[in-house]
Amino acid sequence: MPGLVIHILDVLTALLQASIVVVSLARGCTRRYLTINLYLAASTIVLFLRYYILSRHGLLSGEYFYFYYYSDALLTIGLYFTLMGLYATVFEEMKAAQYLRVFTILLLIGTAAFSCAVVQQSGHRLLFTRYVVEMSQNLYFVGLILTYILWGAVLKLRETRTRVIQLVLSLGVYFSAFAGNYALRNLYPQLHFVWEFVPPILGCLLPLSWAYAFWHIPEDARIAPSRLAVVPR
Repeated sequence: MPGLVIHILDVLTALLQASIVVVSLARGCTRRYLTINLYLAASTIVLFLRYYILSRHGLLSGEYFYFYYYSDALLTIGLYFTLMGLYATVFEEMKAAQYLRVFTILLLIGTAAFSCAVVQQSGHRLLFTRYVVEMSQNLYFVGLILTYILWGAVLKLRETRTRVIQLVLSLGVYFSAFAGNYALRNLYPQLHFVWEFVPPILGCLLPLSWAYAFWHIPEDARIAPSRLAVVPR
């Protein structure tokens, strides 16, 4: 039964992600939100490949185990660059795209190096697999911090584009929930039967929120700055 629930969530996630890409293509906003569309397309392909490998080799097979964790690491990196794409959108009027790219690469390299150091000190036998998991966890925490910094920039710059605000807030909730899940999983590993449901649920909620942003919020929609934060007089 738990496996069936997870499969249903994965199918819903894939459909939502694919629909966002289709809507973006139809409305001509693929280039503006390129990193989001690339991430969603890659995530949809990965979900179908996971199901294919699972049906061929089984849940406990080495093929599924390695593909799941390695693909998850690649998608986490893709989500990290998606966040940087939102940074570029918020700061586009300041012409800071080049500096953001350099910052993105340096921070990613720093996170990868830190993860490598942690794994080496732990003396784990499956070093590369452990490294992949460790880097994914660290990128979620880095993404959480960067998303809150981006939200601060949204308030400071008085960003009013409703769709951009929806995308940023959704990603902030997603990173927060995933970071909390990793922390609780490390504290209470005996509740593994609970934690295994969290990733597919969150994986479905993020594209659901983004689907709302692309389906129902017009590109030119604006929100009053006073509704985002109270500005002291």
